[in-house]
Amino acid sequence: MAIISDGCLGVSILWRDGPVLVVNKPARLPTQAPRGIDSLEARIRDYLAQCRGPDPRGNAPYLGIPHRLDRCVSGAVIFATDRKAARKLSRQFENRHIVKIYHALVAGHVSPAAGTWQDFLRKVTDQPHSEVVPENHPEAALAVLHYEVLRQLAQESLLSIRLETGRMHQIRVQAAARGFPVRGDLDYGSTQSFGQSSGDPRDRTIALHACQIGFRHPVSHEDIRVTAPFPPEWAGTLAAME
Repeated sequence: MAIISDGCLGVSILWRDGPVLVVNKPARLPTQAPRGIDSLEARIRDYLAQCRGPDPRGNAPYLGIPHRLDRCVSGAVIFATDRKAARKLSRQFENRHIVKIYHALVAGHVSPAAGTWQDFLRKVTDQPHSEVVPENHPEAALAVLHYEVLRQLAQESLLSIRLETGRMHQIRVQAAARGFPVRGDLDYGSTQSFGQSSGDPRDRTIALHACQIGFRHPVSHEDIRVTAPFPPEWAGTLAAME
């Protein structure tokens, strides 16, 4: 069941069936935020409340969030509208059964044309930052991704990336560690901006888009694949590749 919903919601609902919906998150909008701060979660709760109508007890609609995207990243995010479906989807993420495909525009010419990057990462204490560490580091967590070069531009590469694990900032850290920072990702070494410029670091965007997500429907058990269209920030890049 495909739905496109914009307007006052401000985001597109790409797909909804039963207790599961997939939303195309715009960059600069956090997946979650404290109460009173705009977020994707808050907008979807409002949407569900409008669909359901007033609740006699004043309860907000349930919304399970089995995964998140960084604020500066756009693309497909799954939500669940009941606890049983949320638990089943969370287990799929934990067991690496979710298909997560990203497109990334990175500095330099990546070689070979396809391959696997494997590192050990840790979250830096008290900072929204991750780093590569030795395998024997006490906080080391294995990070694995598979990439394919889709297009070589003058000084950049467009990559298709399939995440095998889901570490904090994984693609951003692994690409930067090899000298290929994602365009616009100033936190990890990029020297170029991407999309609309902003003096507020929280409102910057990077050239990383979660373009496809695949999962097993928690009720029907069908294999589902949902594709998220590129946001406006990518228009110039896509035009340059034509």
